[in-house]
Amino acid sequence: MNLPWIVVQDYQQGVGWGNTDQREARSRSYCEMLESGQILLFRQPPFELPKEDQKFLLEQEWAELRMHKNVSYRPTEDVLKGVSGSAEAIERLRTIFRNYSSAVIDFVGKFLLPYAGKCTIDFSSFRPFEEERRGLPLHKRNDLLHVDAFPSRPTRGGRILRVFTNLNPKKARIWNTTEDFETLAKRYAQDAGLPRLAEESWVSRTVQDWSAKLGFRATSRTPYDMFMLGFHDYLKENTEFQKSCPKVRLEFPPLATWLVFTDGVAHAVMSGQYALEQTFLVPPKALIALDQAPYRILEKIAGQPLVS
Repeated sequence: MNLPWIVVQDYQQGVGWGNTDQREARSRSYCEMLESGQILLFRQPPFELPKEDQKFLLEQEWAELRMHKNVSYRPTEDVLKGVSGSAEAIERLRTIFRNYSSAVIDFVGKFLLPYAGKCTIDFSSFRPFEEERRGLPLHKRNDLLHVDAFPSRPTRGGRILRVFTNLNPKKARIWNTTEDFETLAKRYAQDAGLPRLAEESWVSRTVQDWSAKLGFRATSRTPYDMFMLGFHDYLKENTEFQKSCPKVRLEFPPLATWLVFTDGVAHAVMSGQYALEQTFLVPPKALIALDQAPYRILEKIAGQPLVS
């Protein structure tokens, strides 16, 4: 099992890589670490996060403003969702999210140079409520170990990179993780339905080939995407796995920021309040350690292509 995390000390907010000619080599090394299942930890946010914005987020009456599970922001559309209230408060929140998302996007482009200009910018979110004993439906529970997959946003083999910051000034955010993705896939993928999807994948490829010849756009969800959606639910539903799998407890301290590919690192949020997060989708062509990508691991197990 990997170490719980790797503390990044050679990149800092306001300084970046500093005066070094090793930035490209270091950046590539950190990409390889992330893709192999490591978590990268910064003791302080490596991007600008104004104290007045932090204060505003912490002081809101979220029980009145909240509408959904999380507050979400779509950077490419400048759309804020998950809150209601005064127009003034909502506009202030939109501005905070716009600036936060822009700062994280800029940071990722400089820190993870091989991904610069190649990522799809996904949603950012704020999680204002205590995670412990949330009482959510099974498939929405954060305290059960799972890997991420987005029903409405298939990756087609791309990877889900997430940047988290614990805004809580007093309490750590507690995660559990477990064994690496390849170990989990070898143990559970067959029972989770991989053989069936592998058998059907050639049909999907044939349909897409003919659709392309006829001038139609290919379907967006690949057999890999379908499996990962099912695997997310399968792991949460598997009571024996949740009970008996080896677990590593991670305590992310106040104001810590961490990066992780959550499609490949099974994780559960056990407790914590006030977390900011920005998601990126990294396409296969940008990956450094392609054989570590979940789709390649699953294709090796299945003996069939799962991504066109």
